[in-house]
Amino acid sequence: MNSNHIGMKPHVNHGSMESLSSSSGNFSSGLTIHQYRSKLMNIIENEPIFVLIGATGSGKTTQIPQWCLQSKHSTGDPEGSLSQKCRTIGITQPRRVAAVSIATRVANEMKTPLGQLVGYSVRFDEVISPSTRIKFMTDGMLLRESLYDPMLRKYSFLILDEAHERSIQTDILFAIVKKAYQSRKKNGLSSLRVIIMSATMNVDKFSQYFDQCPVYKIAGRHHPIEILHSEKDLTDTIHSTLVTVFQIHRTQPPGDILVFCTGQEEIENMVAITRDTCFQLPPEQRNLVPLPLYAALPFNVQFKIFKTFTGKRKVIFATNIAETSITISGIKYVVDCGKFKCRRYKPSSGMDTLKIETISQAQAWQRAGRAGRESSGTCYRLYTRESYENMPKEMVPEMLRCNLASVLLHLAAIGIKDFTKFDFMDKPTVENINKSTELLISLGSITKDENNLYQITNLGRQMVNFPLDPRLAKILIASSELGCSDEILSVISILSVENVFHIPSHKKDEAAEVHKKFRTNEGDHIMLLKLYRAYKSAKGSKDWCKENYIDFRNMRMVANIRQQMASLYERSNFTKNSCGSNTELVRKCLTLGLYHNVALIGKDGDYRSKMSEEKVYIHPSSCLFNLKPEYVIYSELVQTSKCYMRNISVIDYNWLKLL
Repeated sequence: MNSNHIGMKPHVNHGSMESLSSSSGNFSSGLTIHQYRSKLMNIIENEPIFVLIGATGSGKTTQIPQWCLQSKHSTGDPEGSLSQKCRTIGITQPRRVAAVSIATRVANEMKTPLGQLVGYSVRFDEVISPSTRIKFMTDGMLLRESLYDPMLRKYSFLILDEAHERSIQTDILFAIVKKAYQSRKKNGLSSLRVIIMSATMNVDKFSQYFDQCPVYKIAGRHHPIEILHSEKDLTDTIHSTLVTVFQIHRTQPPGDILVFCTGQEEIENMVAITRDTCFQLPPEQRNLVPLPLYAALPFNVQFKIFKTFTGKRKVIFATNIAETSITISGIKYVVDCGKFKCRRYKPSSGMDTLKIETISQAQAWQRAGRAGRESSGTCYRLYTRESYENMPKEMVPEMLRCNLASVLLHLAAIGIKDFTKFDFMDKPTVENINKSTELLISLGSITKDENNLYQITNLGRQMVNFPLDPRLAKILIASSELGCSDEILSVISILSVENVFHIPSHKKDEAAEVHKKFRTNEGDHIMLLKLYRAYKSAKGSKDWCKENYIDFRNMRMVANIRQQMASLYERSNFTKNSCGSNTELVRKCLTLGLYHNVALIGKDGDYRSKMSEEKVYIHPSSCLFNLKPEYVIYSELVQTSKCYMRNISVIDYNWLKLL
C-alpha cells in the first residue's frame, strides 16, 4: 500500500502536505488507516483540533474513535488525574443509518454489547447507558444537547464526520463546537479535542474556519475504476437503470451492484420490478437479490445490505446516503443516474420545495469510487461525458439553499440575539435570514426589539424541545389546548416518514381501489389519521398491511416515532386528549402552523399560493386530486414538471381570520 499520503503541516493548499512513512506491522484488518496508527496516535495526543481526510473505506470512522478512547485525554493523564476519566467520545454523522450501522460495527469490533461501551443516539431512537464512552449520533442530536450544555462538558473528543456533506446541522455544529472549544479553554475547564473528518480533498475552508488547524490525509484503497458514460442523455431513468442492471447481471463477472436513485418511492419501485423480472430469467440467472437503502428504512432492513448471500449477487438501490456515509463490501459495479433529491428554499416567495436535481462532479466521483474499494470495478454513468463536464464542481452547502427557521430558533435558544453576526462557515443571504425570522416571529417563537435583536419566547422554548420543524412543533403544542393532541401526534408521526402507502407497479389499480376506503373530502392529513386508526385497530398486523397495500415497515416506524413523541410530549407537561370523530378540530390545529402554506382557487380554476401568488397544483396522489375546494393548506411543495402541493387539507377561510 502507498504510505506517502499523510501530512503534518498546517494546511494552506493540498500541495503543501508533508509526507509521513507508514509504520511497519501486520495489519490483519486490511484497513489502510492501521498503517498510520502510531503517527495518528501522536497527532491525537498533541493536536487539539485537526482535519483528517480519508477515502471511504480507509477505516477512519471506525478506528479513530477507538484510538481516542485510548488517549490520555480520555483516560486520565499520566499523573493519575481522574478529571478527564469517563468522559465521552462523540462522533456525529449526517444520517441515522450511518450512526446506527457504524456503532454496531464498532461494538462488535470491541466485543461489547451495543449500548454499553459503544452506543448511538438518533432521532426517536437511543441505545446508550451510563457506561457508554463512544457515542455515535446524528448532528441533530448533538445540537439538541448543546441547548442544555453549550460547552458540551461531557465530551473529551468530538469527531465531526462526513463534514464534506455540509448539511445544515453540520454547519451549525461547526460554530457551536468551535465556541465550546474556545469557552472551555478560556474558563480553564478540561480541554475539548476536535477532529473534523472528510472523504474529499476540498477541506481548505474547514482548516481556515478552525484557525488554520493542520490537515492530514490517509490514503484509501484505490483500485482501477472504468468509467462508462451514456452516449446520449436518457429521459426514462428508471427504465435505463434497470436495463443496465440486468445487462451487468447477465454479462459481467461476479460482484455486487450499487445503484444510485433519487428517493424511496423510486427505490421501492425498482426493487419490486427487479424481483418480478428475476422470475422471468433462466433458472441459472435468478440469483439476483434486490435490496433497498434509504434513510427512512427500518434498521433491521437496512442491515440486510451488509449480509453475504452465498452464490447470489446483491443489487442495492440506494439514495445518496451510499455516497460516503457507509461502506458496503462486495460492490464491484456502480450505476449512477446523476440525480438526487434536493431541498431548496426561495426567500422571495417563501416557497420550500423538494426537487430532483443534477449532482455535482464531486458527488459523481464519490459514487464512482464505491466500485473500487476492494478490487477493480466499473461505474456506469447514465449521462453523457458532456453532461458530467457541465455539472457544478461542488454541491451548494445546505445552509445556502434551505429555510433557516429551525436553525435560527435553535440559535435563539442558545442566546444568539443577532443572527447576521453568527459565525457561519458560509453566511446565508440577509434575505433568507430575514424571511426565516419573519416566520418565527409570526409563529410566536421569537420577538424582535427596537435594536433589531431577537429573544426567544416561552412558546419558542417549548417548541425547541421537539425535534420537529417549528411549524409542526407549534401545531403539536396547540393541539393540547384544542383537544386533539392524540390525533395530531398520529398525523405528525406519519408525516415524519417518506411514504406509508405501498403501491406495486403491476397492481396500481388494485391498490388505488383498496386505498379508497381511507380517502376523505377533508384532505390528506385526515386520510392519514384514518389510516393510522385502522392500523391500530388491526393491532399493527403485517397481514392487514399487505391486504391494504400499506408499507408495514414504515408503519412500524410511525408507531415507534409516535411513542417517542408522546413520551416527550408528556414530559413537557402537555395534556394528551382526543377529539374523537370531530376531525375539523384537527384541520383547525394544522392551520395554526401551516397558515403560511395556504392556496386558494382562482376564477380560472387554478390554485395560487397566498404568500407568493405562484401557481400551484394538487398532487395526483392526493385524495383531493379530482376535487376543487376553495381554500387548502399543504405541508410542502414538490416541484417536478409542475409545482405540486403535497399533504393537503381543506380549510375554512374564517379560521385564518382568527390567527
